[in-house]
Amino acid sequence: MRQKVTFTSGENQLSGLLEAPETNIKFYALFAHCFTCGKDVAAASRISRALMAKGIAVLRFDFTGLGNSDGDFANSNFSSNIQDLVAAADFLRANFQAPKILIGHSLGGAAVLSVAKDVPESSAVVTIGAPFEAAHVAHNFSMHFDEIEQQGQAEVSLGGRKFTIQKQFLDDIQRYDTSHLRQLRKALLVMHSPVDTTVKITEAEKLYRAAMHPKSFISLENADHLLSNKRDSEYVAEVISAWASRYVQTEVESYHVNVRQGHVLVEEKDHKFTQHVSTNSHYWLADEPLKVGGKNAGPDPYEHLLAGLGACTAMTLRMYAQRKQLPVQHIKVELTHTRDYQQDCVDCETKAQGIEAIVRSISYVGDLDEQQQTRFLEIADKCPVHKTLHSNVIVKSRLFK
Repeated sequence: MRQKVTFTSGENQLSGLLEAPETNIKFYALFAHCFTCGKDVAAASRISRALMAKGIAVLRFDFTGLGNSDGDFANSNFSSNIQDLVAAADFLRANFQAPKILIGHSLGGAAVLSVAKDVPESSAVVTIGAPFEAAHVAHNFSMHFDEIEQQGQAEVSLGGRKFTIQKQFLDDIQRYDTSHLRQLRKALLVMHSPVDTTVKITEAEKLYRAAMHPKSFISLENADHLLSNKRDSEYVAEVISAWASRYVQTEVESYHVNVRQGHVLVEEKDHKFTQHVSTNSHYWLADEPLKVGGKNAGPDPYEHLLAGLGACTAMTLRMYAQRKQLPVQHIKVELTHTRDYQQDCVDCETKAQGIEAIVRSISYVGDLDEQQQTRFLEIADKCPVHKTLHSNVIVKSRLFK
């Protein structure tokens, strides 16, 4: 699922893209792209899609003055990049879930390392081809230093495109040292190619040495700086997914409550539609579809109802088949909820016109004669949940504070 999003950073509206699995999202990640790139650069888009396939939702966005985001790039700097990342994390926290992993490519790697302390929910940071210091990026336009010092700015060519670099940008990146690396207190994965000609492998060595454990290093053999080979991006995503499983708690791991045997506890997760559902030994999510404002993170209430009836039906039929030694190899139950509307209604003004119905289609693999088939269908109606739905169930509600 790809969803275009916008959020505010300072006075600018930034453009982002959230790529998330339709269901069973493990956690959210925030991706920072390389210097002068954008959210749609090949490495960012490929890594995000590959992570989404692994159950990880990823937000990538255009920094101020780039891509579809507002603002003037010439007035932006490393500090504004950090401000943009904080705003992106705030957006995820307010609308979905705070990012548990921060991923940065090239200068974006230096940025996520600097902003990690401002995202307390994050437990892991990944850098890809990142420099040890933000000031390293200045080598891309070193031949213009004199002009920038004298004129206050210069037009430089980066990646075949023209950008205006102001003196304030150079002054800003010099402000950032690497002292924060020793206080990271998050798991760090450093990924770098030994043949990277844009950011040398020695930068990864410095970064790895400065950081405290837990830390890991993965060599991206034969990959260029922009990971232009699709296989390299996919490999990066594979490694991140596997590595993160050791350091990042999923929803199931991070949420736990004690529930008495025979009880079901439902508790709000996002104060919208998503709900934690727990029993004595199981946990899952309930939600509503995207089209009605939910996140589709789990089955909706009616799907839960149908699932209960379907599971009970299949279990009851299996027990009957075993007890009667019937040649039934497989049982499948498909259900749908409908509302049949009557054309004529004597008391339409006082009663709902729709008659609710659950259609249950039962199929099986086996060899049953006509009499056995008839009995098999009769047994389906005897499952406990079926009987409950057909009885005069009373729901007693109590309010606690």
